[in-house]
Amino acid sequence: MPEPTMLMGLPEFMPPDVLNQKCPSQRILKLVTGKWNVLILYALRSGTLRYAELERRVGGISQKVLTQTLRDLERHGLIARRLYPVIPPRTDYQLTDLGRSLEDLVYRLSHWAETHMFEVQAAKEQYDARG
Repeated sequence: MPEPTMLMGLPEFMPPDVLNQKCPSQRILKLVTGKWNVLILYALRSGTLRYAELERRVGGISQKVLTQTLRDLERHGLIARRLYPVIPPRTDYQLTDLGRSLEDLVYRLSHWAETHMFEVQAAKEQYDARG
């Protein structure tokens, strides 16, 4: 019997299943839901931004983490980087079509967090008070 063709490390006949730890969809879910990834994607929804603009907009992120996160998002095809050969160097970032396909989800997740932050905090305090 011939060896099954592999796709992303899975046999082609294996259906995608985000609950299966062997399924690449788990890694993709982690990529698109990571704290800094969501915040960068959210910031870029309004259009192209320079590195310094992203650093200012995404509160609390270090330069090292911002650089690593941008590289990871670019590597996975969610953002595009454009480097201009000028002095001082200028680098712009924008969502790719694939990244834009996440816009609604990222917006809704971010909006949900802003809308329900007081309820979540109250639930946490109630739980903690129970001991």
